[in-house]
Amino acid sequence: MKERGRLRIRVGEVTSNKPDKTASVRVDRLVKHATYGRTVRRSMTLHVHDPENQLQMGDMVRVAETRPLSKTKRWRLLEIVRRGGEKAALPGLEEGR
Repeated sequence: MKERGRLRIRVGEVTSNKPDKTASVRVDRLVKHATYGRTVRRSMTLHVHDPENQLQMGDMVRVAETRPLSKTKRWRLLEIVRRGGEKAALPGLEEGR
């Protein structure tokens, strides 16, 4: 059996979950501008296979590249890093203070 190469894994935010078993995920990255040297945010949208329709808008997810699943779907869901409604836990901050 042929061994797989290294998987491409990305982390992004779910921007749409309207199609059945599919979600759109925006992945941001920071790039240094070639001429001006300023850091610029670039983003790309990935179509992710979500077989159980468990993703909601605003969720942070980890996805991996896979074989083509449809015309535009090339990524599959690995895990949900953080739910959209949950606040990011910052160390040293407690509620009620």
